[in-house]
Amino acid sequence: MDGRLIYLMGPSGSGKDSLIDAARRRLQARGCEVARRIITRSAEAVGEDAIGVSREEFARRQQQGDFALHWHANGLDYAIPASIDQWLIAGRDVLVNGSRGHLNQARVRYPRLLPILLTVTDDVLRDRLLQRGRESLAEIEARLLRNRMFGDDEGDGRIHHLDNSGDLAATVEHLLSVLRISAEQDRT
Repeated sequence: MDGRLIYLMGPSGSGKDSLIDAARRRLQARGCEVARRIITRSAEAVGEDAIGVSREEFARRQQQGDFALHWHANGLDYAIPASIDQWLIAGRDVLVNGSRGHLNQARVRYPRLLPILLTVTDDVLRDRLLQRGRESLAEIEARLLRNRMFGDDEGDGRIHHLDNSGDLAATVEHLLSVLRISAEQDRT
């Protein structure tokens, strides 16, 4: 049986990278690989454990078919390497840090995709973005507005919501619970 693509998404500042880092060992213990994204930003940029490439390198790799998924957001190009397909074919689940705006395209390519939306309250998100110091106040407010607009427009129940406004350990437990329940439902 093929593995599932676990598609973690959420606004910048919601704590996706922190959640992935905190859950990584437990995910791997349950047979779930964690894919590293490829991003057109400096490898020295603080944040997720991603592979930084130039725009030219990204375009070359995209043209060669090196990406399973790719998108453009917030002035950067993002991709998930095509190598995830080998893990999926081998029956391993794969967690990726995805894009809310690219969810429908990802669902087309991976029909068994398990979408998980990491959320935080506006106050927590604003504080995290301010602490991070990457965006201006106007850019932060624009991010908050986009976050509100996305909200529940996928209210069909097919997206699992995880609130990461509080204790990260609780969010890790909630993530693992969603994965366990989803796997049990797949078996029935």
